[in-house]
Amino acid sequence: MALQVGIVGLPNVGKSTLFNAVSNSAKAQASNYRFCTIEPNVGQVNVPDDRMNKLAELVVPERIVPTTIEFVDIAGLVKGASKGEGLGNKFLANIREVDAIAHVIRCFEDDNILREEGAINPISDKEIIDTELQLKDLESVDKKIQRTEKIAKADPKAKRVLEVLQKCKVHLEQGKNIRGLGLEGEDLEAVADLFLLTQKPVLYVANVDEAAIHTGNTYSQALVKAATDEGAGVIIMNNNIEAQISEMENEEDKKMFLGEYGLKEPGLNRLITAAYQLLNLITYFTAGVQEVRAWTIHRGWKAPQAASVIHTDFEKGFIKAEVISYNDFVTLGSEAAARENGKLRIEGKEYIVQDGDVMHFRFNV
Repeated sequence: MALQVGIVGLPNVGKSTLFNAVSNSAKAQASNYRFCTIEPNVGQVNVPDDRMNKLAELVVPERIVPTTIEFVDIAGLVKGASKGEGLGNKFLANIREVDAIAHVIRCFEDDNILREEGAINPISDKEIIDTELQLKDLESVDKKIQRTEKIAKADPKAKRVLEVLQKCKVHLEQGKNIRGLGLEGEDLEAVADLFLLTQKPVLYVANVDEAAIHTGNTYSQALVKAATDEGAGVIIMNNNIEAQISEMENEEDKKMFLGEYGLKEPGLNRLITAAYQLLNLITYFTAGVQEVRAWTIHRGWKAPQAASVIHTDFEKGFIKAEVISYNDFVTLGSEAAARENGKLRIEGKEYIVQDGDVMHFRFNV
């Protein structure tokens, strides 16, 4: 599905270091100067899912194919980006293209890393980025208001669109993000063509020092409070440690390294999983001797839509789906056992796929 999460933040907060850690297909240059990342780097990462490994143990397939998500390393924004400061227009355009935002915020002291914004202040850093995105959205909303006002007098539908736009304008002028409005249905459609930056779901990454990876610190605590107030999540991690872990090829070395820091798993696993959930995605599986494979779909999709991610013909010619819940499959140990015990269900076009379903589709060619 090629859904993308953009990694954003002020310069030198650890964005490219984080990207290097999460990406298994590309490496971004991580240097201590502004604008070292100019073109956005894209890295595709596997979504950690122990369920797939358990299914593979039971089925013993020839190959295992995990589902993936893409992270985009977007260069650091600066104050005034909405007016073109730095490389603002280019960076904001890159953000507009992603589906969600991972906002990296510096929550550590280090005199060796440049910081032109003054003393460490995660709330101020968050507000700088928020303000630039809000100003750019306000510009987009104002332009559409001007276009819509001309036809709203004679067109009831345009009048409704204008009302939504004016509501958005007031919200942005109050220094608030559009996602806080909770737009739905026709209201959401009224601004869909604007691809508003502050409408995108956001996850905050508190980049802390080594001493704070378990407990956080005063900086990350302040960020958690601010994020909670707007209904967003926070992942606490040390990006340098994560980058070191990602470079290790030997799994035993990784385990030993994690053990030295008292970690059960890389923080990246939590980040990738949280980003996946942020996009309101779920996973279903196909399991056979050739492969066990994870497939990404949006929560709420019906069986024919879910089938389309395998091949569009599956949706067009959909007949039915054979479904086994993950827990039933694992408990009984095989598809055959699930069938014998009445745990394999036949579902039609209206079936809403559940996270973890093991599925097999029947369709007309």
